[in-house]
Amino acid sequence: MKLKKITVIFCSLFFALSTGEAKKCSALDKPEVSAKAAVLIEAATGEIIYEKTAHTKLPMASTTKIMTTLLCLESGNLDEEFVVDSEAIRTEGSSMGLQEGDIVSKRDLCIGMLLPSGNDAANATAVHIGGSVEGFAELMNKRAEQIGMTRTCFVTPSGLDAQGHGSSAYDMALLAREALKNKDFAQICSQETIKLSFGNPPYDRWLKNTNKLLSMYDGVTGVKTGFTDEAGRCLVSSCTQNNVSLICVTLNAPSDWEDHRKLYDYGFSQLKAEKIIPESFVVKVVGGIADEIGLVSYTDTFIGVKDGDFPELTAEAYIENFLYAPVEEGTYAGYVEYFYKDRLVARNDLYTSGYTEIYKGKKEKEESTISRIIDFLKNIF
Repeated sequence: MKLKKITVIFCSLFFALSTGEAKKCSALDKPEVSAKAAVLIEAATGEIIYEKTAHTKLPMASTTKIMTTLLCLESGNLDEEFVVDSEAIRTEGSSMGLQEGDIVSKRDLCIGMLLPSGNDAANATAVHIGGSVEGFAELMNKRAEQIGMTRTCFVTPSGLDAQGHGSSAYDMALLAREALKNKDFAQICSQETIKLSFGNPPYDRWLKNTNKLLSMYDGVTGVKTGFTDEAGRCLVSSCTQNNVSLICVTLNAPSDWEDHRKLYDYGFSQLKAEKIIPESFVVKVVGGIADEIGLVSYTDTFIGVKDGDFPELTAEAYIENFLYAPVEEGTYAGYVEYFYKDRLVARNDLYTSGYTEIYKGKKEKEESTISRIIDFLKNIF
């Protein structure tokens, strides 16, 4: 059934998180970092919390593999196995250990890119999906344009130095924000180790994540490291504490682990979690005692807000035109999307908050009407 669209603009959709568990730290001064370029954003809205030459294009090394992995995941058929291209896997630098004739799945390659930062995995992905490294680079740049990465040019799928290959800290934060919406991506990059079985014949092996920040700072959930002689140490990370989620990027940072810890300390001292309070949506019912039923979402959505500065959000709900009675409580009826400055903040499914039986006659209709009048009077008094 086709969903109808309802658009609502809110100036304030929030109440302060008051679980008793969240702690509001005293605000810290902006830190000094070693990075040539850095940015810290609030993950839900994409708002910048801290920046240092964040829009300057620089080489970004293996953090490039965030895009390569995202495209691989979005291509589908993740567990279908194939033989890796023998030429593609002959590359310098870090590796997941692919050899000529190895049989892998695209999921294996994603793990091989995000954990040990395999250049062999990146090249194998590019050839398998794009037909060639050059063809895959076109797909990378097209996806970057869709995300809004205006200072980015992808030339290699691995991030090895190449003329013109580069991005800005802010663009890489936007990329990480997009990639983390993919559940497979978020799950893989959050793991310190993963056991895989591949090869010809396949055998079990453990791959280890190069992102040491996962065990160095509470709440870190990803994302990707990088290093080349030209790019220096590069790091894209994500972290959630007390329902506030942040994304941090440093490019050419000699002390990247310490930079990220400083920036997260600063960011979490600036923001507190606020919960989105959705508009009351309803769905019409055909043939029921009730003419409509209210809708609820079972997902709580939080954003990080500074100094009570509530952002203006747009809510776009897509709801079934009607449901046929009987309707059970918890019946799926559509979804609602929240936007901030044209950026998708969250997408929550909507379900019926009650139930209604089939309307069987005049007496039942009268009883239903009386019941609704009584409920109305109760709400007033």
